[in-house]
Amino acid sequence: MPAQQPVEVVTRDRDRLLSELYQEHYRSLVRLAVVLLDRRELAEEVVQEAFIKLHGKLDRVKDQSRIDAYLRSIVMNLARSRMRRRMVARKHPPEPMLDAPGADADIDLRDDQREVVDALRSLPARQRDCLVLRYYQELSEAEIAETLGISKGSVKTHTSRGMAALTKVLEVSV
Repeated sequence: MPAQQPVEVVTRDRDRLLSELYQEHYRSLVRLAVVLLDRRELAEEVVQEAFIKLHGKLDRVKDQSRIDAYLRSIVMNLARSRMRRRMVARKHPPEPMLDAPGADADIDLRDDQREVVDALRSLPARQRDCLVLRYYQELSEAEIAETLGISKGSVKTHTSRGMAALTKVLEVSV
């Protein structure tokens, strides 16, 4: 019997840690995923799936101070995976439904916000990821580098190029 007690304590600690992470990061992670996926329902699914994946791998995280970055990485990877699946689905569209709602029915962005999000989506993936993490998640260059698994110099380069491209696109549309 004594062997079960440590497992229970570890489980409670794990549950408490996940609960704290959820309370602290859920909303910001959903916002991050919404920018990448453009649909809140998908974003919430991705974030929930990220917490499930983290729960299964929590024992493997050696540096507890990096859990935030690890969780963001999971969300980014899951969002990319969803986008890839959507691209394949777009290549093979289903037959249209006669009573289907309009394409913009689930997007609650203002026109100016929609322009920025559309411009972000037109950027290469690394530039978009860096800009979203920097300006939507308000992460530092070091945190972005850790989340994306690239150097701080690469983050600076991608952010700079992304801002220049975004500026050009938005200037043309104004």
